[in-house]
Amino acid sequence: MTAIDLNADLGETYRGVPVADDAAMIGLVSSANIATGFHAGDPHSIAGTVEAAARRGVTVGAHIGYRDPENFGRTFIDIDPSRLADEVLYQIGALDALARRYGTRVRYVKPHGALYNTIVHDTEQARAVIDGVHAFSADIPVMLLPGAVAADIAGKKGLRVIREAFADRNYNPDGTLVSRDRPDAVVPDPSFVADRVRQVATTGTVTAVDGTVIRVDAESVCVHGDSPGSVALARSIVEELARDGITVRSFL
Repeated sequence: MTAIDLNADLGETYRGVPVADDAAMIGLVSSANIATGFHAGDPHSIAGTVEAAARRGVTVGAHIGYRDPENFGRTFIDIDPSRLADEVLYQIGALDALARRYGTRVRYVKPHGALYNTIVHDTEQARAVIDGVHAFSADIPVMLLPGAVAADIAGKKGLRVIREAFADRNYNPDGTLVSRDRPDAVVPDPSFVADRVRQVATTGTVTAVDGTVIRVDAESVCVHGDSPGSVALARSIVEELARDGITVRSFL
């Protein structure tokens, strides 16, 4: 690759307090997964992040999740699929209304946290999420983990699937993410994350915790805004890619 998309989860607040330095991250990434108020964020703080992204020409995505602010959307919810589809559509529409105010649009959708991981294997919830996305637009891309059940369903619906890799998360040998219940789930080392993104961009692979090399062919790489030292992590990625002649650019 000569270019790759770098995305970050932004617009997130927990009990009114921002969990990331959105302004700094927006200066480094090419796509912003902006919270929709269900797992984190409030309308005013979300609007500020949307405005900053629009000003910098960063692509805006809807970071949809379970209605679970108490647990930051990181706990599975056994929700009726029809309700989940409606909540997905609602979240995208609300963020798009804010985006239009600042001269931009929601250009893609990325599930958050427990919902993201659930639709890797849960067919009912995966179908509900994709139904909600498709109801908003039959043309909007959805960002998913390679191999997810939701990716297959989205493809059959005619939606473009953006395959995603993670710079600051460890992988299991089967290509899923190491659970956040484990101490080694998140990687705070800037040199590690820079090497991970270089590996994705140059070989289309990531290395799991046991050394297994996994094919991902990702179009976008995520660095979490709420990870320890997230700005330093993102900066190390951008600088390392530049040394290899690889630019950070939106997948659109």
